[in-house]
Amino acid sequence: MTRRPYRLLRVLSSALAAGTLLTTAACSDDGGTDGSRVSGVTASQAAGQRQTPSPTATLTTDRARTALVTEADVEDGWTQVKDTEAENWHDSLLIGRVDVSDFLTAKAQAADCRRLLDSLFDDDLLGRPSGASELRGFEQGDSRLLYQVASYERTDPQDSLNWMANLPEKCDQFTVTDGGEQRTVQVVETSLPGVGDAREGLRVTVKGTTGGTEATLTLDVAAVRVGDDAITVTAGGLDGDENDSVEQAVRLGTQRLEDVQAGKTPAPFPGDLE
Repeated sequence: MTRRPYRLLRVLSSALAAGTLLTTAACSDDGGTDGSRVSGVTASQAAGQRQTPSPTATLTTDRARTALVTEADVEDGWTQVKDTEAENWHDSLLIGRVDVSDFLTAKAQAADCRRLLDSLFDDDLLGRPSGASELRGFEQGDSRLLYQVASYERTDPQDSLNWMANLPEKCDQFTVTDGGEQRTVQVVETSLPGVGDAREGLRVTVKGTTGGTEATLTLDVAAVRVGDDAITVTAGGLDGDENDSVEQAVRLGTQRLEDVQAGKTPAPFPGDLE
């Protein structure tokens, strides 16, 4: 990763009353349950026995776009935004530094936490896609949901899923400082439907002040591997819990990707989930 003195993080919440936004704090180089462990293959299990994907259609840009979820696939209340808007949700910015003193093995652990925050900003939670990649954004009140489908045929998304699986332990709680203001970041594991070949879910919470105003930003994050392709979902804002929306996007989005891989056209409307 290119070293920078400061990193900026994508904003996933709307303006506070004071006119500023709280977003997950990015890091500098000073930073030297029962969740997804349910049915199916988790990242830690798959690390030892990687499944060989069945022959599938190459994920071209058009196919990746077809595999994206629609308004019909996410909970009522979400409204799709223009692609250019979703790609520029980092217009309002926040700068921060990770407090290395929070970690027992400072450089190694801080680097993992920095990577998490940087990857949320760069939309590359599983690393830079080696093939086609498409994303779509949705809004609901003060919350936003970003959904991505990408191909990793020349890399290994499983490595990144294994990395994600360790974050609740390595980055369970740490401090980010910006302009004298401190914020506490917490990372915990969340549950996901047992879909795909492997999956990991996280909740990232940032509590503190911005511009002198107290606020809490909650991001629910999920990644699912299907062969050498994967979907990632990030949803949240100042309103808090968006885990239900993430679970639904994961469930229906994985099915859409599998349909596309099999050369099928995904159903225009989701089936009954009950």
